Amino acid sequence: MVTSQPNNCPLAGLFTSLLTLQLCLPLSQAGPPPPHPHPAHVPALVPHSPTPLARSRFSANTQLDFSTHCNASCFHRAGQEAQQEELSQKLAFETLYSDGSRTFTAVDVEDDGVEVRGNVRLFPRTPPKRRRLKRAVGSGRSRRVRRQIYGADGRFNIRGENFLLDYPFSTAVRISTGCTGVLVSQRHVLTAAHCVHDGRDYVKGARKLRVGFLTPPYINATRPAPKNLDPKKPLVRWVRVKRTRVPKGWIQGPQEVSMDFDYALLELRWPHRQPFMRLAVAPSSDDLAGKRIHFSGFDSDRPGELVYRFCPVEDESNDLIYQHCDARPGASGSGVYGRVWDSTLERWERKVIGIFSGHQWLEIDGENRDYNVAVRFTPLKFAQICYWVHGNQLDCSHD
Repeated sequence: MVTSQPNNCPLAGLFTSLLTLQLCLPLSQAGPPPPHPHPAHVPALVPHSPTPLARSRFSANTQLDFSTHCNASCFHRAGQEAQQEELSQKLAFETLYSDGSRTFTAVDVEDDGVEVRGNVRLFPRTPPKRRRLKRAVGSGRSRRVRRQIYGADGRFNIRGENFLLDYPFSTAVRISTGCTGVLVSQRHVLTAAHCVHDGRDYVKGARKLRVGFLTPPYINATRPAPKNLDPKKPLVRWVRVKRTRVPKGWIQGPQEVSMDFDYALLELRWPHRQPFMRLAVAPSSDDLAGKRIHFSGFDSDRPGELVYRFCPVEDESNDLIYQHCDARPGASGSGVYGRVWDSTLERWERKVIGIFSGHQWLEIDGENRDYNVAVRFTPLKFAQICYWVHGNQLDCSHD
């Protein structure tokens, strides 16, 4: 069952009808292929031998309501070239193990087997088209109110086993620190880096990090359910995390820069049996079916509910996707996906192209504009995450 939030939206029936159409429309009928689909060129990352680090203190507090500030120079930084040394530093990564030990892994970037020299781009060779930024409703110089719901609440509660435990909603999982994650392999979950690390240290809950899978109530019904438990609601089965990987671009960086690398990969102790969603290099929004993104998460204002939303992309830099998809704390770490044209299968496929991070204020031309923001998977970020998942580059030459 798909339900909109009661009393928050007078057009709830219309929203529900639109969502039903959105879910039931076959991917093959999502429209013709993009006029000029460009397969992404994915460089190779060559890791060095891991270096042991001191054990984490786990002293940070989880910050679910993550917000940053960015000005014009920050916003346009994505179009500038990065030096190889800076690039390699950001793509290096830390690995946290379940016993609290840590390692640091430096990386080199190779392009078609030849190490990149001089100036190299951290971003796709063809950057997304720039749009004129739209002013958010109610924003301006004199008023700065953090917004995560824009106008009428367009989120939908996903209920009933036929929806909740079926693809693509079944790819959404809970993170024990209070965030959301997305299944990207039989053993791996992507989430937001700020859900496990505050940029200086790992959060307290990362010491015994777990991932929660929604399961039908009858699987867990070894004894009668408590009276205060809804027998129709799925329960949560928790699985321990074996190791966590966080890019160096997130660690010890200013928040404006770090948001570009606000993602982390969790490796489960045991494989799961649920469907997972494949990764892809984020195309320009013009090459997404309907120019829309989608994500499902466990928003904090709707406890126990999986919440789905979709919306058009308002703007994009090479590293971030700016949008007004309604979201609340707890949705951080949700897998942002779109319907991407798969030239091999010759059809539209749902693929994870980013991770929902939080909220960002933009000060452009003397005006304040606010957006909900997702980290965008560039070719090099894709190569990094793919290496984390597969442990080699052979499976990471393309999406």
